[in-house]
Formats: sequence, C-alpha cells, structure tokens
Amino acid sequence: MIKFSDKKLAEVAEIISRYPEGKHKSALLPVLHMAQEEFGGWLDVPVMDYVASVLKIEPIEVYEVASFYSMYNLSPVGKYLFEVCQTGPCMLNGSDDIIAYIKEKLNIGVGETTADGMFTLKTVECLGACGYAPMMQLGKFYKEHLTKEKVDAIIAECRAKAN
Repeated sequence: MIKFSDKKLAEVAEIISRYPEGKHKSALLPVLHMAQEEFGGWLDVPVMDYVASVLKIEPIEVYEVASFYSMYNLSPVGKYLFEVCQTGPCMLNGSDDIIAYIKEKLNIGVGETTADGMFTLKTVECLGACGYAPMMQLGKFYKEHLTKEKVDAIIAECRAKAN
C-alpha cells in the first residue's frame, strides 16, 4: 500500500503550513520530491494519485507537474541517473558526443537503464551551468567540462561505490 510514514506525513503538513490558507497546491513540488525518494526513485500513477489525495487536489494537477519537470522520473531509473544537458551551450561544446559516448559505453539509449539496473541516461534542458559545458547532473552533483575520460572515471567511481 502506498502511504507515507507518520513522520513523512508530519513533514508534508509542515510543508503545507508554509503557504497561505487555500494555497496547499504550492506544496506539490517538494511533496513530489518526497514521494519520489520514498517510493523507489520514480513516480508511477498510483504514487501520483496518492500525492493528489494527500494535497487534496485533482490527480491531473499532479500529472501535469510531474510530466513537465525533468527532475521527476515517470519510469524506473537506475541507481545512478546521468542527466546530460543538451541545450545550446552544451551542444556547442560537445554534449552530443558525450551522450553518444555514454550510450555506447553503457549500451543503452536515452531514457534506458542498464540491464544491471545501475545506470540510466536522460537528456535534459539547461541545468544553468553553461560556463562548464558540456555537463551533466549526477544526483545532487554537477559533473562539468565532460570528456570521454571524465565519463569513464565517473562510471568507474559509481561502480566502485556500488560494490
């Protein structure tokens, strides 16, 4: 059954209390982050429906937001999510080559996860670090000025952490 723990429900209540009366929908983004973290790293329809019920909003309101932002995953992802920027400055500095290299190196396409469940490759719009292009986000960290060698090191580091 999909349900936040009592502790998480208290956090949700605290988040809702930050907003004026009747503006509880404003809590949607942080609550979606909590749900994604709590329920397996992605948001399936039952989880989004649960979030809607907790916030007392319509499920479509949750779907619209979750499908708009790249920070929410609507399908299962690997332990390590490579979110490679593909916007203009990164493209001009080689992000297409980096994406192609990751695809070849991990034998996956964009939006796919390796057979071992370790890595998922995702392309995203601007991450706001144009001066460090090409770059990607890995969890809470930016990996900047990417080269094939840096990608190899990142993959090796992730594999070492997983063992």
